[in-house]
Amino acid sequence: MSWIDIGPVGIVDEGEVAGVNANGTPLAIFCKEGRFFALHDLCTHGQARLSEGFVEDGCIECPLHQGLFDIETGEPKSPPVTVPVRTYGVRENNGRLEVMLESQADEG
Repeated sequence: MSWIDIGPVGIVDEGEVAGVNANGTPLAIFCKEGRFFALHDLCTHGQARLSEGFVEDGCIECPLHQGLFDIETGEPKSPPVTVPVRTYGVRENNGRLEVMLESQADEG
């Protein structure tokens, strides 16, 4: 697999989330303490886009049922979510963000 450019570093602010599309794969991109993370942009509990949720204490809150996922690991942190969300590697390259679409964690 190769790294795919998803936009400038400024597409997501510290403590926020941005929805992007990487070659047809919807991603939720996060910036936490200057580091970037990517999750599959679909809650494993319901058909909701995580990029439309709220970032809170290192987690993303699903906008549909308010379940929490850890933005670094994709692990569920509160009900009703019980299945992790897929994570992807992100790197910064010359002021641009790139994502590796090869999964780092199974969706369940």
